[in-house]
Amino acid sequence: MGALKTLDELKQRVTREHLLNAKQHGFSDRQLAHLWKTDEWTVRELRKALDVIPVYKTVDTCAAEFEAYTPYHYSTYETENEARRTDREKIMILGGGPNRIGQGIEFDYCCCHASFALREDGFETIMVNSNPETVSTDYDTSDKLYFEPLTTEDVLSIADLEQPDGVIVQFGGQTPLNLARSLEKGGLKIVGTSPDSIDLAEDRKQFGALIEDLGIRQPENGTAVSVDEAVQIADTIGFPVLVRPSYVLGGRAMAIVYDTDALVSYVENAIDASPEAPILIDRYLQNAHEFDVDAVADETAVVIGGVMQHIESAGVHSGDSACVLPPYDITEENLQQLKNHTHKLARALGVVGLMNVQYAIQDGQVYIIEVNPRASRTVPFVSKTIGVPLAKVAARTMVGNTLENQGFTSEVSFDHIAVKEAVLPFNKFPGVDAILGPEMKSTGEVMGIDTDFGLSFQKAQLGAGVRLPVEGTVFISVNDRDKDGVVDPAKRLNEAGFRIVATQGTQQFLESKGIPAERILKIREGRPHILDEIKNEAIALMINTPAGEKTRSDDYQIRQAAVQYGVPYTTTLSAARAAVSGIESLKKDQTVRIRSLQEFHTA
Repeated sequence: MGALKTLDELKQRVTREHLLNAKQHGFSDRQLAHLWKTDEWTVRELRKALDVIPVYKTVDTCAAEFEAYTPYHYSTYETENEARRTDREKIMILGGGPNRIGQGIEFDYCCCHASFALREDGFETIMVNSNPETVSTDYDTSDKLYFEPLTTEDVLSIADLEQPDGVIVQFGGQTPLNLARSLEKGGLKIVGTSPDSIDLAEDRKQFGALIEDLGIRQPENGTAVSVDEAVQIADTIGFPVLVRPSYVLGGRAMAIVYDTDALVSYVENAIDASPEAPILIDRYLQNAHEFDVDAVADETAVVIGGVMQHIESAGVHSGDSACVLPPYDITEENLQQLKNHTHKLARALGVVGLMNVQYAIQDGQVYIIEVNPRASRTVPFVSKTIGVPLAKVAARTMVGNTLENQGFTSEVSFDHIAVKEAVLPFNKFPGVDAILGPEMKSTGEVMGIDTDFGLSFQKAQLGAGVRLPVEGTVFISVNDRDKDGVVDPAKRLNEAGFRIVATQGTQQFLESKGIPAERILKIREGRPHILDEIKNEAIALMINTPAGEKTRSDDYQIRQAAVQYGVPYTTTLSAARAAVSGIESLKKDQTVRIRSLQEFHTA
């Protein structure tokens, strides 16, 4: 392409009328930079030099029926500017933009709470978001709202007018977080965790060095920018490996690969998801338990919000796994390690505001998976469980109000158990395999609370549209690696009075362990087979753990039928054990007692 064109060179070629015409036709600075063989910042300088800047029009949110108190603004390249700047101290909050899998209403919740808290404290709050279907864009959430795309150009243009005293990028998910560095370059003050710390957490090599200095264990990993590098790293680590692009949300384009051919195919194709970032390769921790820790920090203190245990095994995306708070299967030593590691990381990264850390525990060893120095999708769940609005607390720390001043100096203790369950859209997409993995697929979540884990789990299932059975026939088919692990849930189901049917290998294994089980035919073994039984509504619960692509393909029709005919199913043993706990609680007492969050917190 040659050397980039300078501002002086562009001034010789581009007139004000030319540039204004381009902007009125919707060309962004980045698009013009590409066309004119320069960079976005030079185009921005040119616009300002030629006085081609957007103005903001106001939407009357009350349609002139009565006075509107929250101005809604949108940009246009005309002459009259209707947005009026005040002299109040201002904080700009960047929303999450379009809702999509991996980034949705949880982040909007955090943006709203930040606005509520800062308005209460006397700040003028300015929300920037492009999604009208969110609470953050409601008329009474912020003092001002700009319906604008979340791009460097648009945010800086608003900032040129409003001159905010600080900008919050932590609460809108990955979209605003990716803007942090460029906004800082544009002269904005990013309040809370610095862009340097955000980049450090994302940069595999820098973060790996930090983890080593802190004495925290991490799965063997590497970073590749080519097929050859990826193959070399995977050969060193050993298959299976977890591969993903960096700087993505929701596990997009993430996969577990079991051999070299699959790895080569992944690197050649999935790099399109993040062409400017390298591929991250980690050793896949099989049969590990995964944990999420949410914390809030100011410049001197760190407080744990909650430690959640995933009910699904490690390898299932955190947004798809059910999880329980407090954790139900962890040693006191490991629990303390998670908390100590989180404190160390928050201080080392200079976190001010929210932070989420994901860990895995395999054979008693704690491994760190990743750190997100921002709000996470678990913040609403944790906040409702402990009765503390963490996003409000974090927003206040970001503008200098300490945790001590806010009276939040220690982890909250409580007697109830909360279970979060993901709501999956498989029944809306015929033909999609209903199996969970490292790429997020859920489109919502629900919450169940009680004083017993089984009751909390079955409440969460009800909320997600799944009714656990108390009688009937259970179909079990597990891979060889999971056969020992299926003994406990199978034995408990038998003791609860369920009839068990299983495919040949699983049936013979269960019989060898003294658990009565009848053989049922696979689809390719003749009829009547398992698919017939599902269609005849003869199966009340299904436990199926595939392994590898071949087995997954073989069981695809069974899982599809379970979704189609509304049969509760699990594809991991950890979820099967949780389901059995819910069934046992239902067998004891089938009355679902309803209590409000306020009643639990008061108790």
